[in-house]
Amino acid sequence: MKAVIFAGGLGVLVSMLLTPLLIRYLTKKQFGQFIRQDGPASHHTKRGTPTMGGIVIIFAVLVAWLGGNLFVGRAPSVSSMLAVFLMVGLGLVGFLDDSIKISKERSLGLKARWKILGQAVVGISFGVLALQFPDADGLTPGSTAITFLRDTYVDLAVWGPTVALILFVIWSNFLITAWSNAVNLTDGLDGLASGAAVIFFGAYVLISTWQINQKCGIADSAVKCYDVRDPWDLAILAAAIAGASLGFLWWNTSPAKIFMGDTGSLALGGAIAGMTILSRTELLGVIVGGLFVLVVASSVLQIGWFKISGGKRLFKMAPLHHHFELMGWGEVTIVTRFWIIAGMFSALGVGLFYAEWVASQ
Repeated sequence: MKAVIFAGGLGVLVSMLLTPLLIRYLTKKQFGQFIRQDGPASHHTKRGTPTMGGIVIIFAVLVAWLGGNLFVGRAPSVSSMLAVFLMVGLGLVGFLDDSIKISKERSLGLKARWKILGQAVVGISFGVLALQFPDADGLTPGSTAITFLRDTYVDLAVWGPTVALILFVIWSNFLITAWSNAVNLTDGLDGLASGAAVIFFGAYVLISTWQINQKCGIADSAVKCYDVRDPWDLAILAAAIAGASLGFLWWNTSPAKIFMGDTGSLALGGAIAGMTILSRTELLGVIVGGLFVLVVASSVLQIGWFKISGGKRLFKMAPLHHHFELMGWGEVTIVTRFWIIAGMFSALGVGLFYAEWVASQ
């Protein structure tokens, strides 16, 4: 537990101290955010605010994750390395996207095909590697079973190892794409995505810590133990991400001095996907990260309703937070209330996770 606490604290410290340095550098280079003309009028004042703050989040996570492991004299395991690979890889795609937006002074960065290709290369590599590296008990970081609170009875391995690998890569990449887009869409108001990330990864600190104590081979009960390869590493990493996001939030909250950009939102989305896949709680993550799901669902519903209704809108504007802006809600009010919703979803997810274990005893 010492490593988890140390990683979280170090993540806060590094992120909070380095962000103002990045703000000064980006301001000097005039690397500012480009604002869409069709967005809420109140956002036009944010034009030129430094972006690409996700660089600090990623760096702080790396320092805190490695520092937490070194603090207790151990090397990181393959599960956390895969999650970090996914986070950094998608962060790099986001960085390229942000760089093009800034240099071209437009709201569109990488062309869609190149962005999809970049995400696919990272996601497919992750999917293939997640089913390798079995430990002494034969556990790989990822599972061919569809997971909720643990592995379910829906197992892709029934189709044979080759088909199972292909199907797992498709399934994991669906989750990676869904989560990275969800965080990206949520990052539309000052502090909204970074605050929601703190809540999500804080919940996964609790979940992964519980999995450590109830890991199969360690727990007294072999019936409802958790077949997770490296829960300790995932707890350290979750604490590092929560801490780094919290330190960044100090500067990202309204009025934001810096935005995370696609560099941060894609990286955090990849981290969420990696955490849920490697902790074998893929469907539970949908509940814990319910706010992100609501935001992306609002955009999907808006597009779908627009097409089937002949041009009518379900919301004043999508994603959902912009709908409330156009209703006259203040930005701070929206963000605070959305954080409350995020907290309730996370509490529900952690409660279900614990209640299932209690009921099985």
